[in-house]
Amino acid sequence: MLDLVQLARQLQDIGQHLTNEATAARKRLELAQRLLQEARDRQPELVDLQNQWRDRLGFASAEPIEPLDTSRQIVAAPPIHTVLATDGSQIAPSHHEIAYCYLINVGRVVLHYGQNRHPLLDSLPEVFYRAEDLYSARQWGIRTEEWMGYRRTVSEAVVLAELGDLVSKAQTGSSPAASRIGHPAIAMVDGSLIHWFLEGLPNEARDRILSPILAAWSQLQAQHIPLVGYLSAARSGEALNFLRLHTCPRPQPDCQTHCPGQTDGAPCQVFAPLRDTAMWELLLEPGQRSALWRSSAKILDCYEAHHVYFCYVHMGAEVARVEFPAWVAEDADLLNTALSLTMAQVQKGYGYPVALAEAHNQAVVRGGDRARFFALLEQQMIRAGLRNIGTSYKEARKRGSIA
Repeated sequence: MLDLVQLARQLQDIGQHLTNEATAARKRLELAQRLLQEARDRQPELVDLQNQWRDRLGFASAEPIEPLDTSRQIVAAPPIHTVLATDGSQIAPSHHEIAYCYLINVGRVVLHYGQNRHPLLDSLPEVFYRAEDLYSARQWGIRTEEWMGYRRTVSEAVVLAELGDLVSKAQTGSSPAASRIGHPAIAMVDGSLIHWFLEGLPNEARDRILSPILAAWSQLQAQHIPLVGYLSAARSGEALNFLRLHTCPRPQPDCQTHCPGQTDGAPCQVFAPLRDTAMWELLLEPGQRSALWRSSAKILDCYEAHHVYFCYVHMGAEVARVEFPAWVAEDADLLNTALSLTMAQVQKGYGYPVALAEAHNQAVVRGGDRARFFALLEQQMIRAGLRNIGTSYKEARKRGSIA
């Protein structure tokens, strides 16, 4: 139980602290805005330095593909289009439950606009209980709970590609290029397309996760359905980090030699901890996008033809980071489709893409769902002739209280 009296005493100074932080943030924004204009004049030179010293940089810095101060109006979405989205949830394994297993539930959403067709709103549950599902990851030092999260990411991508197949076949009966013939479509996921967690995995474990994801993205590419990762309240500073090349006091940005082990205290970090979204909220008007950027995350070296690009879009209520694979960023038609349909989804969802919100609602596993899942599991175990079925004494005791 939370003691509100003690909590109130600790929160007395938070108002003054937040006021001071807001004042400091405004000063950092003014500095970053000035540095961006200066870096714009040196952009080709800075890009050359970035490419030359990429392996020696101590920070992740995206590469601008367009002028730094780019701001382009996003065109309106066509009246006839289709939106695909998936999201996942899970029931984690627990030794205190009646059986050690886990469940992944993937919410599926297909919304048709201007086509007089019913939407698809459902979910696909899958139970994992075999030894190879529960314990195979331990050979790489990965806990079952972590591996479950990675498997959920795979399931979301695979199901999204399957939805793309359904839409393409329904539109033309056979041609996978239907989404390019008068019926634009978009495939959306919540969060980043850059799976940072893969960096620390052994090669074999990483391949088991990344390979099916990239295969699913290749299916969407063959169907000409642009893939978008939508990040609300993005915390990245990858684009602003490009300005650190401009503020570096050394002729060569060799961080490993000149600033070994330094992060926040480095002389180039003059506007930390500013986020990209704070800067582009000043530079963009509602309905505009920023320059395109090529992410420099090291894990993307394994993404082959699906290297991730991104831009920032002023959605009206917030500035969101929108990510897409290289085959979307390098195709003007697919890029315009991705951005216009994303903007339309945010408008329809009053600040957040309606398809992603619905996919989450379809996927989420609530307390009652969890209880019914284990009740069904208990029935099956009894029918199989198992005895002494029940939760651990610890779990049973936590579910009740004498207070």
